Amino acid sequence: MDVSANQPAGAAGPGLQPGPSGIRRSPWRRRPSGQPPPLPHHLQTTGVGWLIAAVVSVVLSLLVFAGGLGGAAVEVTVVDDAVVGWLAGLRAPGLLAAMQVLAALGSYVAITGLLWGLLLALLIGRRLRQLLVVLLAWILQGFIIQYLLAPLVQRPRPFGVELRTDWYAWALPSEQLAALVVVLVGILYGLVPEGRWRQTGKWVATALVTLVAVAHLYLGVEAPTDVLVGVVLGVAIPLVCFRLFAPSQVFPVTYRRGRSAHLDVGGARGQAIHQALQDQLGLVVEEVEPFGLAGSAGSTPLRIRVKGEPDTWLFGKLYAKNHLRADRWYKLGRELLYGRLEDEKPFNTVRRLVQQEDYALQKLYLAGLPSPRPYGVVELTPEREYLLVTEFFDGAVELGEAEVTDQVIDDGLGIIRKLWEAGLAHRDVKPANLLVRDGRLLLIDVFFTEVRPTPWRQAVDLANMMLCLALRSSPERVYQRALRQFSAEEISEGFAAARGLALPSQLRRMLREQGRDVHGEFLKLLPQRPRPIRIQRWSARRIGLLLLVVPLAVLLVPTVRVVLFNHDPNTTRLQIFNLDCADLEPLWLQAQSVPSASMVPCVELLPGWAVAGANARNGWSAFTLDHDRAGKRAVVVRLTPACDPAEATEMPSQRSGVRHFERTERSTDRFAATWYDQFPGGCVTSRLDSTSDVDGKFATEAPLVLGFATRQALQQALAQRSNGRLHLAPPAAR
Repeated sequence: MDVSANQPAGAAGPGLQPGPSGIRRSPWRRRPSGQPPPLPHHLQTTGVGWLIAAVVSVVLSLLVFAGGLGGAAVEVTVVDDAVVGWLAGLRAPGLLAAMQVLAALGSYVAITGLLWGLLLALLIGRRLRQLLVVLLAWILQGFIIQYLLAPLVQRPRPFGVELRTDWYAWALPSEQLAALVVVLVGILYGLVPEGRWRQTGKWVATALVTLVAVAHLYLGVEAPTDVLVGVVLGVAIPLVCFRLFAPSQVFPVTYRRGRSAHLDVGGARGQAIHQALQDQLGLVVEEVEPFGLAGSAGSTPLRIRVKGEPDTWLFGKLYAKNHLRADRWYKLGRELLYGRLEDEKPFNTVRRLVQQEDYALQKLYLAGLPSPRPYGVVELTPEREYLLVTEFFDGAVELGEAEVTDQVIDDGLGIIRKLWEAGLAHRDVKPANLLVRDGRLLLIDVFFTEVRPTPWRQAVDLANMMLCLALRSSPERVYQRALRQFSAEEISEGFAAARGLALPSQLRRMLREQGRDVHGEFLKLLPQRPRPIRIQRWSARRIGLLLLVVPLAVLLVPTVRVVLFNHDPNTTRLQIFNLDCADLEPLWLQAQSVPSASMVPCVELLPGWAVAGANARNGWSAFTLDHDRAGKRAVVVRLTPACDPAEATEMPSQRSGVRHFERTERSTDRFAATWYDQFPGGCVTSRLDSTSDVDGKFATEAPLVLGFATRQALQQALAQRSNGRLHLAPPAAR
């Protein structure tokens, strides 16, 4: 171990010789300002186009419809309803049944089934990143449509046609079509490989969405503008999410075995690697191929053949954004489980991450350790992808597959001694990072190297090295050789510290596979069994992270329920908090929900009352009222075509043409009252339920909050807004 294993014959000194003299070099070339990097990062033309289309459609929707049905909104609605009316008037044998079948493909039952199938397929295929992107896109489209855009534009369903299939809430944008498109895009980009199959899938998905959209138009529940905006948002949101967080260049959909950390080095990326190595390091590359993928989870390891006399193999580690994110999650997990175990601060950029390993290589090489000679770093995409190039130990095998001689044991222990003397800690001593070539031990993968570590970290390196060496020999043999370079106290300290996450996962797995307690055998050899060193490290930061993560985990279950089951009729909300009898858009939508009803309920607020929320869909509509003393959801009002006022007493009605029924329920801790207002074609059921008003003092006030608007008045208001061009009822009902 007196001479470094990577010290070339005739070199002036460590780190001064750029590489073996046989490597052919070309002049390096600085990239001129304004010239794109070897591997540019962009959303691609289609991604930018769909993003622009989504922004334009949202802005136009707000400009036209945010002020209610008036001005330009009337003109667009007249054209839309004319198209819907023409389609709805088409008659042919079996056409209605066919359209209803097509509309069923776009129902929330079918969409939810597709979504669950997609998530299950991604989970089985271990495509966790794509799964998270699908969930993100699903949440975003629901949030943007349900909570931002639709409540602002408040567009009712098409006027003047019969609504012949299921529908929910506001019409613009089409939430059902947007949800269907999000799932289909998720299937294409999460399960279908890029290329011919994906292109074919896009045409199939386009045909399916077109058929479902035509069915919705024919059945009268949506207008062309609703469909167009919904489809644009449904494509743009998941497409941008996939391009930003799971691009095909970094996370290709393949069905060969491998890890997500391993990037494809063919195609454009392969060409970029050749160009960057020649321009930035002057290396003329003959071949680039993946190498040692099984032992690497934090980068893409490569073997690079460069021109020379003879040709020479070099080693490369490709780092990208996904490796940076994986490093952050890894360190966050360690901090939550154990606190900070030395130098666990995450990196901010890929550049900083690769700089750390290049710096560590330089430190170890200058310290005379048998580690790979660094050749430098090449930039493929600024702040996104970098390639670290080092010496390749040709002919070396992993320690777990090599013969462990006394020389190998001495080399391994000598490596730890040199690390200690240089003020360094490797922090990832495991069989995959220890190679044997010509009977000598070599050290690789120095990414986790720490400068001026604590004695605890240095002791862990010693114990891990002894455990690795004992896997292919015996604890007794390794211990006796270790006493030649370390004291019994130093060895005892190492085994007192080496436990839990202090042992690399590969080393823990191989120790379990041995079928014997190697760690315990070492403890028996020590003069005195050491007291374990406490690994847990508590800090204000760790406590704060736990306080943040635990509530988020608790909220995960109801969040998943809302995200994946948010189309329950009772939770399909209009996201409005005003149902004034003069606010026409919600009243028109209620009239469309029960076309037979001659009246629809509205709210004439009194002090202390507030609208908590409203729902509307085909067949019924409802809203809830809060009271400052009676409590949340004190009154629930529901409009249906009919109701059964069983066990209720008919009372005098204050409104012409309305029959009024009341039923009261009392107990020691609760008061409930139900009112039924029946009129031609409909019924309004109002229920007061309060535990704070057990005497029923609010029962006389609650009915006064409820008002009614007649269908005739709503039709007159619609005709006035549109100069007689729009009608609430279909032609047959006028």
